[in-house]
Amino acid sequence: MRKPPVLGPQRRTNPIIWCLAFICAIIAIIVIIAGIVVFIGYLAIRPKVPILYVHAARLDDIAYDQTGVLAVRLTLIVRAENENQKAHVTYYNTKLILSYHGVPIAQLVADPFDVRKNATQELSYVVESSPIPLDPAEQERTQDALERGRTMSFFLKGSSRTRWRVGPLGSVKFWLHMNCRMLLPINGTRVYPRCTTKSH
Repeated sequence: MRKPPVLGPQRRTNPIIWCLAFICAIIAIIVIIAGIVVFIGYLAIRPKVPILYVHAARLDDIAYDQTGVLAVRLTLIVRAENENQKAHVTYYNTKLILSYHGVPIAQLVADPFDVRKNATQELSYVVESSPIPLDPAEQERTQDALERGRTMSFFLKGSSRTRWRVGPLGSVKFWLHMNCRMLLPINGTRVYPRCTTKSH
């Protein structure tokens, strides 16, 4: 006959392990509840990333001589747009570099400013460049544009930071980056370039 198995005394679970299991269960419940709250808050608020974009631009004046030195005056209207219905936005560290074929003309900056809920704010810049010495290739392009009444190519590159509070989601921050080309008519016509920021 087979001998019945020999059983030793039963071991009880250590109370410390029960306490740790209880704490882990509480933390898991809190995390789940927080996730539900954040998800509901997102659906209710539907936050949108603010943007900066060039609303209008105009090449007001051009001075170019035969030595290949260029000077220009431009007007730029940059708009900060906040499409959030329930949160105002703060823009700060706004710095944009305006250049002509890689030659910097001016740095456009702005002090920190707020944009109210579902609103826009305009930043107006009048840029007068110092004399810009052009290399032979740039001289040829500039001379061709002036002779044929064409557009001149300018570049706007830079960034801004945004911060806003979105209900239970807390404070949200984004970098906005701009890198675009603007073709401005030499006859002073105002244009509306598709020049806007991308968020990161």
